Amino acid sequence: MTFFLRTLQLGIKSLLVHPLRSLLTVLGIFIGVASVIWLLAIGEGISRQAQKQIEGLGADNIMVRSVKPLRSNDQEASFILPYGLLREDYFRIVETIPTVKSAIPIREIRCELSYRDRSIDGRLVGCTPEYADITKLKVERGHFITDGEVKLEQNHCVLAAKVAERLFPFEEPVGRRVYSYEYQEFYQVVGVVRDRTPTAAIGGSLEAQDFSSDVYIPISTMRKRIGDTVVLRRSGTREGETVELNQITLRVDKVANVLRTAQLVQETLEPVHGRKEDVKVIVPLELLEQARTTRMMFMVFMGLIAAISLLVGGIGIMNIMLATVTERTREIGIRRALGARRRDIIRQFLVETIALSVLGGLTGIAAGYACRPFVAMLRELMMHNTPTLMQSLPEVVRNVEPQVVPFSIPLAFGISVVIGVLFGLYPAYRAAQMDPIDALRHE
Repeated sequence: MTFFLRTLQLGIKSLLVHPLRSLLTVLGIFIGVASVIWLLAIGEGISRQAQKQIEGLGADNIMVRSVKPLRSNDQEASFILPYGLLREDYFRIVETIPTVKSAIPIREIRCELSYRDRSIDGRLVGCTPEYADITKLKVERGHFITDGEVKLEQNHCVLAAKVAERLFPFEEPVGRRVYSYEYQEFYQVVGVVRDRTPTAAIGGSLEAQDFSSDVYIPISTMRKRIGDTVVLRRSGTREGETVELNQITLRVDKVANVLRTAQLVQETLEPVHGRKEDVKVIVPLELLEQARTTRMMFMVFMGLIAAISLLVGGIGIMNIMLATVTERTREIGIRRALGARRRDIIRQFLVETIALSVLGGLTGIAAGYACRPFVAMLRELMMHNTPTLMQSLPEVVRNVEPQVVPFSIPLAFGISVVIGVLFGLYPAYRAAQMDPIDALRHE
């Protein structure tokens, strides 16, 4: 033990003879270790955000969406296009598939809503009371749509937080009435929900959904007051569509039954919608599994990129140690002449390379833990100095919260030490193989 400590002490003294060179060598390992931890942490943060978006849809849910198809030759003559889910589909699914615990019909229409001289382009959502639970909406004031309001087909509505802010900046919205120009209807505000983070688009399976412009009304009221056919006017042209339901959200009794239930739903809808291709079945459980698989692939890819930095750091160690061996040739000759064995010379140089690697690894770990506060500080700085650039970035990038992956710490540190040993072996072996007589003659 004493011999090892003396060897370590001598190695550190040798490194301190050229402090700047040693520091630059340590810097290579430091950057490599820190980059492994940082890249994996950022990748984990992005992955968790995507998985959270999917988990927010519910692992025991199945969403059946209406999809607008391309117009056929027969439909070109009419500007009104019928497509999508039918109320008959809703009742057929509920009555014939026993694993469906509950089903929530949803109808969505874009429209302009106003109060006095203020107006907003919003989304009118016809729904039932269960919609708030499915979409994780929290009521801030008043109440959400009730079963009684659905049954009585009342002209009541619940506003999203941003709609309430824009239409009622200085007034209490609950009890007021908003007006729809397109459908010439008044809706009495009975509640306001808290601001809800938009869901991101996930591949080609699920489109992004923004809840900030929503106004929720009983689905029975929408059917009675507005109907299934709506006409959209854009730039002097008219385009109409007939849609009974935009979405049916199904809640399955067990997560284990989700995939089997989705298959049954697909088979149930096939006779009516198979040829038209105007309905899509979305299973968040499948998306979650895909996201987890993508996460592993992403982390492996990021880890490989970071490992290249460690490899470069290892090459730097070998380069410095080879230069050190050349400079210390006479010292090696003297030590051999005084009785030092070849393994003693190898041990001496390995101790120096390991010391450099360990120091670089420890400082890299410390920098790795600074990833989250650094990203937060950088985001605040960019929001203050370049707000336009920040707004142009994808939301997942703007809001990413790096998460240090626990296994990345020992992994990065272990790799740094292994690299120190591997890249130090050749210089140490070369030093040990020197002939003592030739080494003593070296100037």
